[in-house]
Amino acid sequence: MSEGEILKREPIYQGKVIEVAVETVELPDGSQVDLEMVRHPGGAAAVALDEQERVCLLRQFRHAARGWIWELPAGRLDPGETPLSTARRELAEEAGVQADDWIDLGPMYSSPGIFDEVIHLWLGRGLTELPHAHEHGEVIEIHWMPLSQALDWCDDGTITDGKTLVGLYRAGAYLRSQAEMLSEDPGC
Repeated sequence: MSEGEILKREPIYQGKVIEVAVETVELPDGSQVDLEMVRHPGGAAAVALDEQERVCLLRQFRHAARGWIWELPAGRLDPGETPLSTARRELAEEAGVQADDWIDLGPMYSSPGIFDEVIHLWLGRGLTELPHAHEHGEVIEIHWMPLSQALDWCDDGTITDGKTLVGLYRAGAYLRSQAEMLSEDPGC
């Protein structure tokens, strides 16, 4: 038996996006536990950064959050779609831009205690405007602000969405490391 092996699975609900089940799992210490699990196909989010170091943030109404929250353009992986393809599609649909240059900022788990969703984070640069195409049921405002202000909003609690916090922090760390490499290179 392998760590985390599912010994029994009782489906509870199958929706358009998620599946809910109670899974009996053997843990690494040999004990067994019943876990309520939500299965999700995963998603991708884009940190779109323009030449003025402004980032695209969406102010979006989210029923689950009981109001408006700040988010990166993001969405669910469609069947057979790569995480980068999802990030490209969502950036175009939600923000009305496309990026020519993409940097992989890595994956994150949104809530691994009950949810298997992995969100793939990307930094997009070399932006070109497109018409946006918000889906039915999306209430979104598109905002561009200095990355430094968005990071301040991460620190002060204005931004509360997990993927947005991680994406912005990772983008900031990536940009700082690039700037340090340039400043250390005597050929620059």
